[in-house]
Amino acid sequence: MDYSSEIHLVPCGKERYISKNELLLHLKTYNLYYEGQNLQLRHREEEGEFIVEGLLNISWGLRRPIRLQMQDDNQRIRPPPSSSSWHSGCNLGEHGSVIKPSTLPDIQVTDAEPSMDGDETDSAVDAKDLKAEQEDAPQLMRTRSDVGVRRRGNLRTPSEQRRLKRHRFSINGHFYNHKTSVFTPAYGSITNVRINSTMTTPQVLKLLLNKFKIENSAEEFALYIVHTSGEKQKLKATDYPLIARVLQGPCEQISKVFLMEKDQVEEVTYDVAQYIKFEMPVLKSFIQKLKEEEDREVKKLKRKYSVLRVMIERRLEEISEGPVTM
Repeated sequence: MDYSSEIHLVPCGKERYISKNELLLHLKTYNLYYEGQNLQLRHREEEGEFIVEGLLNISWGLRRPIRLQMQDDNQRIRPPPSSSSWHSGCNLGEHGSVIKPSTLPDIQVTDAEPSMDGDETDSAVDAKDLKAEQEDAPQLMRTRSDVGVRRRGNLRTPSEQRRLKRHRFSINGHFYNHKTSVFTPAYGSITNVRINSTMTTPQVLKLLLNKFKIENSAEEFALYIVHTSGEKQKLKATDYPLIARVLQGPCEQISKVFLMEKDQVEEVTYDVAQYIKFEMPVLKSFIQKLKEEEDREVKKLKRKYSVLRVMIERRLEEISEGPVTM
């Protein structure tokens, strides 16, 4: 009989499982804590597999700047092209304008919309302004992401284009342009991603980096569960962050999930974390007490083996002085 199928085990890591009933109890507590909020989690079964899905809060814990993807204002972000999309063959002209394919679908244009000539003039002016701004900041290496262009639904006015030129993306309220495309998010600020319980740690990392168009490799980072006691537990590549969050409990005043650099953080075990909050004089007194205890144990061992050595030497003397038997 398959024991795992009988009690419905749910994987929570490499060769680690939790029963479905126990996980449902944790999930119930989690959702009660976030009642009425969008952080509540849902669960379903798909082809016999128990799946939990919802938003996971992740705190920024980076010490070094991150690089954000860049593109010109007259380049539009679009999904990867497909053979069925009419604009999949679009590319950019000399000044960033769109070179249109030979055949286009019928598009209704009303008289209220501005003409395309005016838009191309605005795009050319914006391209020149952007080039001038880039020359003013030569110390920042401008990166370019693999993004294409997409058809615009509504034409933007020059003022809107200037606003987009200044403000491109936003992470927790931090607007940036090509001059601030390298920056460090505020330590402890929170973001979230929508994931499910089948996604491993590397998959969650890639999803988070793609959400904010971060060009750094996911290999540079790791997810840590950080407790208020100072304990830091690194999530392994085979762990499932959403399951780990549910098992830790919902209260983020006790523990949080942090995104940190791999080479900047060391794991802190529970035993070590107990002493982190103490002041230095208290820690020194602990060390002194441990040293005194160590000295007492060393003296006890020395006395014990000294007695054994005397007994062995005495026995050897008795054997050497005894009559020799034929």
